[in-house]
Amino acid sequence: MVPYVHPRVLYRRIERRGVAELQDIGQSAGRVVANVEKVIVGKHREVELAVTSLLCKGHILIEDVPGVGKTMLSKALARSLGCTFKRIQFTPDLLPSDVTGVSIYNQQTQTFEFRPGPITAQIVLADEINRATPKTQSALLEAMDERQITVDGVTYPLPEPFIVLATQNPIEYEGTFPLPEAQLDRFFMRIQLGYPSEREEVEILDAQAHQHPIETLGQVADTETIVDLQRRVSDIHVAPAVKDYVVRIVAATRSHPDVYLGASPRGSLALVRAAQAFAAIQGRDFVVPDDVKLLAAPTLSHRLILQPAARLRDLTTATVVSEVLQSVPVEPGAFVRATAGR
Repeated sequence: MVPYVHPRVLYRRIERRGVAELQDIGQSAGRVVANVEKVIVGKHREVELAVTSLLCKGHILIEDVPGVGKTMLSKALARSLGCTFKRIQFTPDLLPSDVTGVSIYNQQTQTFEFRPGPITAQIVLADEINRATPKTQSALLEAMDERQITVDGVTYPLPEPFIVLATQNPIEYEGTFPLPEAQLDRFFMRIQLGYPSEREEVEILDAQAHQHPIETLGQVADTETIVDLQRRVSDIHVAPAVKDYVVRIVAATRSHPDVYLGASPRGSLALVRAAQAFAAIQGRDFVVPDDVKLLAAPTLSHRLILQPAARLRDLTTATVVSEVLQSVPVEPGAFVRATAGR
């Protein structure tokens, strides 16, 4: 016979369990962030954004100048999680089959055998992605959106977790093929690492005096833990007032005078999901408007297309997002309503 438990006692047990689960998400994510920061010095917010995107099963576009740690970020993330890691160096002569894999005829068995390409790893670094031709770039679309690849009419599922970290140099344009809007929209976030400060650069020199820190970086989480965390962050509460705030921000990008094409509903979904994961990392079970403000630029800026006149003025999409955030007010009492219904 099942013993009777008063509903109030049961609710408190559920509430304590929920707090424990939130603490577990925050602690697990915090360990990953701290471990990656042993390699990527002075970029706490950028590393935190990368982990946030990972918890949302989102792909990352790292756009920055050479030598600031784009490749090391992806390697450190893979080592911290114990994930399989593959690097694809994109060049103009790279073929789609070099990414997805190819079927080879086996004379002994008289059958075709599939030899998987580097895209079948859990964390894939697409280095200098804009140097490949559009045909090769499009080989990533199915993998990034549906987490599967199709070769010779046969579909192969990709492992979990699966995340693509693509890099590109925003300065050098000779010999490059700009990413089409359809592929840019597949990326969950676009982040920039930027140059370190003088103090941080001295710290980097000291850390690499004898060997690179990536060589001794250990694993602090496993793939099963990450998949479980990805499932649990979707339970973070998003109040109607916060959802309305997100929708008004995205709608404002579509009506901005300097924007030719605004963010799609996929941008709204990305912003909400990123806010849920970021709130969980901070140990909260609800999203607040400040989470939305912080994540608006990384999740929306690469989804906007500016008017030609705006590009001539060297206006950036990040500036447009900043202007939108200033023009869209937070509804009074949104924070109170954001915490309601936890």
